Amino acid sequence: MINKLHLAMIELYRGDAKRIQHFCKVHSYAKLIAETENVDKKSLFIIEVAALTHDIGIHFCEEKYGNCNGRLQEKEGPAIAERLLKKLGFDQEVSDRVQYLIAHHHTYNDIDAMDYQILVEADFLVNIMEDSLTKEAALKAYHNIFKTACGKTICREMFDI
Repeated sequence: MINKLHLAMIELYRGDAKRIQHFCKVHSYAKLIAETENVDKKSLFIIEVAALTHDIGIHFCEEKYGNCNGRLQEKEGPAIAERLLKKLGFDQEVSDRVQYLIAHHHTYNDIDAMDYQILVEADFLVNIMEDSLTKEAALKAYHNIFKTACGKTICREMFDI
C-alpha cells in the first residue's frame, strides 16, 4: 500500500520534481525516526502515509489562493488526501488520522502523539535544509521542536549543532 501511495503521489505531483523530492525525503526521515523509536506497526503505517501526503494540498492552494503557506495547506489538504486514500483503498481509520496530521503539520503547539511528533520532526529536517535556514534557526528548532532521540541526533549531526 505504501508503494502504491508513493507512486500515486509522484503521479499527482507530475512535473514538480522539487516537491516530489520533498515528500520523498520527509518520508525517509519519518520512517527512520519511527523505526528507531520503535513505534508499533500501525503507527509506522500512519506515519509513512502522512509523510507522503502531508503537503498534498500545495498545488490546489497555489491555484486557489496564489499562495501555499502552511495554514492553507492544513485547511485544504485533508479533503484531497481523503479522496486519494479512499480511491487507493486505505482504511477509514488510517485516513482519518492522516487527515488530522495533514491538518496540523504546521501547528507546533499541542503535539499530542508520537506520529504527529515524528511527522513534524521529519518535515523540519527537510525544510531547514531546503529553506536554507541559518544554523541559529536550526538550533532554535532543535530546542523547540525536536523531542525524539533519533530526530535530535539527526538534527545535531546534520546541522552540526
